[in-house]
Amino acid sequence: MARPLRIGNCSGFYGDRFSAMREMLEGGELDVLTGDYLAELTMLLLWRTQAKDPTRGYAASFIRQLEDCLGLAWERGVKIVANAGGLNPAGCAAAVREIATKLGLRVNVAYIEGDDLLPRKDELGRAGLELPPSTITANAYLGGWGIGTALEGGAQVVITGRVTDAALVIGPAAWWHGWAREDYDALAGALVTGHVLECGAQATGGNYPYFTEVPGIEHLGFPLAEISSDGSAVITKHDGTGGLVDVGTVTAQLLYEIAGPHYLNPDVTADFRTISLTEDGPDRVRISGVRGLEPPETTKVCINTLGGFRNSMTFLLTGLDIEAKADLVRRQLAPVLDGIETVDWHLARTDRDDPEDNEQAVARLTVSVKDSDAKKIGRPFSSAAVEIALASYPGATMTSPPGEATPYGVYQPAYIPNARVEHRVVTQNDERIEVFAEAGAPTPPPPAPVAPAASYDGGATWRMPLGAIAGARSGDKGGNANLGVWVRTDATYQWLASFLDVAMFQQLLPETAAYKVERYELPNLRALNFVVEGLLGEGVASSTRQDPQAKGLGEWLRARHVDVPTALLEHENQ
Repeated sequence: MARPLRIGNCSGFYGDRFSAMREMLEGGELDVLTGDYLAELTMLLLWRTQAKDPTRGYAASFIRQLEDCLGLAWERGVKIVANAGGLNPAGCAAAVREIATKLGLRVNVAYIEGDDLLPRKDELGRAGLELPPSTITANAYLGGWGIGTALEGGAQVVITGRVTDAALVIGPAAWWHGWAREDYDALAGALVTGHVLECGAQATGGNYPYFTEVPGIEHLGFPLAEISSDGSAVITKHDGTGGLVDVGTVTAQLLYEIAGPHYLNPDVTADFRTISLTEDGPDRVRISGVRGLEPPETTKVCINTLGGFRNSMTFLLTGLDIEAKADLVRRQLAPVLDGIETVDWHLARTDRDDPEDNEQAVARLTVSVKDSDAKKIGRPFSSAAVEIALASYPGATMTSPPGEATPYGVYQPAYIPNARVEHRVVTQNDERIEVFAEAGAPTPPPPAPVAPAASYDGGATWRMPLGAIAGARSGDKGGNANLGVWVRTDATYQWLASFLDVAMFQQLLPETAAYKVERYELPNLRALNFVVEGLLGEGVASSTRQDPQAKGLGEWLRARHVDVPTALLEHENQ
């Protein structure tokens, strides 16, 4: 088709705003509406629901949204593409067809299968991919060609399991414009656009460091894109909706949960160093210039295993002698903690000197435990914590009653050769169409370390929070955390690139000092990206950090005080 594809998003995670699907369908013209419901943690949550009911294992909220909106989408000719199938895309597709029947509609529903590797455990083991004995889910990240094939076959609703987030956009764009497998630049443009859309309102001002600049932030509109035949795109939103689309909001989302500048996908590898962002009018940002390379030789697999059981108790410590009070609790609980596999103590000094109210006087001491034996860290542990309430430090109190241990999962990535991937479209008529993966090419090596930029000679400095002059966005990739930092002017980027090296990063965020930190420069975005390897341990489901997904890591960095050249402040205010 000659005109651009208008493709929107109505969900960035399982639990996103329920009304977003109707808002996007009623808000303006769309050709395709996508929904992203899956994450590493979500696969564990869906496993729990499927363990209770084998017919489930998909995003139930998506089905409820379609009960309300399928008729509206059908009337408007909008195709729905969603990864809500989770661990059971066939069951999700059946539920969609049931809704269509109840509404008296003839809706062509297709689904994608092949990502679930557990039924092939023995076969893959013989081929060298050994799944751990405690594996509960193992899903390959499929690409977008299956989605494109389903749409080419007339599907009006396409349900997938574990595909890459950006595949929800790559597939429809490739179908709409008739791209070939080798149209790498166009595909890379769609990959970048998909990465912007995948987290919903994060592209329109959600979780934005300069949130006070976002109009209508109380109820943000969701993003959409106009994707042209060359892969360039305009990110925007429906007229009259809350939020902001500018270079800053798009940059923030581009830096979210990435690693090096080569962004890998089963369909194409995009070079983030080639992205160009330009304002294209109010609430319109054009993405262009993206260069694409062959996809990698292997496909990533999300493996979740049962890690054991966990429990925790939190004590409130008030007033004076906080450290001594915490030490007393540790000594009192030592006998019950002896022999437990993992014990983690965390004292959060949220108290203040000379507190003016009770909240300012309180610190929080949390003890988190993990063990393969649920009984050991259930009531014996939590009840022991409660039992010292009248025989411990002055003012002793806890935030919860005693409770049982709960299971937790461990995420680990794996990779299989593309030739081992099964990728099939199941049509409305139960025909199965094989989608073959490309052989791929070796992953481009990481860029050579950049020589330190020349020091920015800005003369006098002013000590202030880094966030007064820089934005940041952070998140998780399994056990790793990423933190992207960007600025608004070339002069400020020159200073940032010379100032914020790995040593300074670790000095500002001391918790990262014990971990390997990789630093990548993206001058086209006036941005730096840092990857902290292992900060989140075995992933969000297992982590005992207060911020297990590193969502606040960027805001912590922005709160740190640094010496900023006063000359840069003049550039910022021009």
